[in-house]
Amino acid sequence: MNTRLYSKFYKYVGQSFVKAILLLLAVSILSFTLVSLSPVDPIRSYVGEVGMANLNETNLAKLEAHFGLDTPPVERYWNWLTDFIQGDMGTSLIYRQPVADVISVKFMNSFLLMITAWTCSGIIGFILGTIAGLYRGRWIDKLIKGYSLLLASTPTFWLALIFLMVFSVELKIFPIGLSVPIGVAAAEVTVLDSLRHLILPALTLSAVGVANIALHTREKMIDVMEEDYVLFARARGESQLSIVKQHALRNIALPAMTLQFASLSEIFGGSILVEQVFSYPGLGQAAVSAGLDGDIPLLLGIAVISAALVFTGNLIANILYGVIDPRIRRGSVHG
Repeated sequence: MNTRLYSKFYKYVGQSFVKAILLLLAVSILSFTLVSLSPVDPIRSYVGEVGMANLNETNLAKLEAHFGLDTPPVERYWNWLTDFIQGDMGTSLIYRQPVADVISVKFMNSFLLMITAWTCSGIIGFILGTIAGLYRGRWIDKLIKGYSLLLASTPTFWLALIFLMVFSVELKIFPIGLSVPIGVAAAEVTVLDSLRHLILPALTLSAVGVANIALHTREKMIDVMEEDYVLFARARGESQLSIVKQHALRNIALPAMTLQFASLSEIFGGSILVEQVFSYPGLGQAAVSAGLDGDIPLLLGIAVISAALVFTGNLIANILYGVIDPRIRRGSVHG
């Protein structure tokens, strides 16, 4: 029976993986179609207005062949997809470098920012939600709930501007922006310098993420503390701390974990705005620059990589859900 259970669970994992691949393929098709229908001319973006004025028909035809504009859209997509799978995402029109190289550099900056904010928001949100649910109706619950509702309704870019003005401009605790000090060679930048430039953007990004985790955990904590087995544990004389450790935490950790992995999309969306405000050279800022300057190869690469990041988070959440909760495995058997 156990063998059958695990066999079905592996099938469930495989199906989740296939669904993620199909969704990723759908994102690539949709993204390619949208940029193909956009009025942005990649040749004009590449050579500029002056270059277009001095471009003869022969060179224009060469550039059209280079960008694949002389082929039907379906063929152009297929060529782009096969090259993408092989690691060739094209050449960025802004940076004049391979898209894969640009994304790898920008992604590492964004990854450090997002993983810091994601971890902090998950831990802090879980702790605050647990405390609020445990002391429902008391002053600390009202304080945490009010804080969470306020942040949940606050635009990310507005909060970033407030933090920038308060902590950087007025108090001068943190640098105004960028990921490294201005005028310092890359070889001379220390880890402490990078951390000082990372703290404020990460703090801004995590502050918004804390709200959703805290509110969700609070509701789950309230539900758990009203369950019959908790009332029975109280009747047996178990302490509040013992009840929380033995019964509550294990029941609220799973939903919080699932929500935390699912929040990767929100973290990434918020990072785009945060990186713009703090001029942080990450993937989000590169996406905005690619959109404004018509860098279609870079924009397509970022769209697919970002979707892969979000789908990976959801896939991990589904797998962990099935690993931790045996009901998922039993459900996969009956399904």
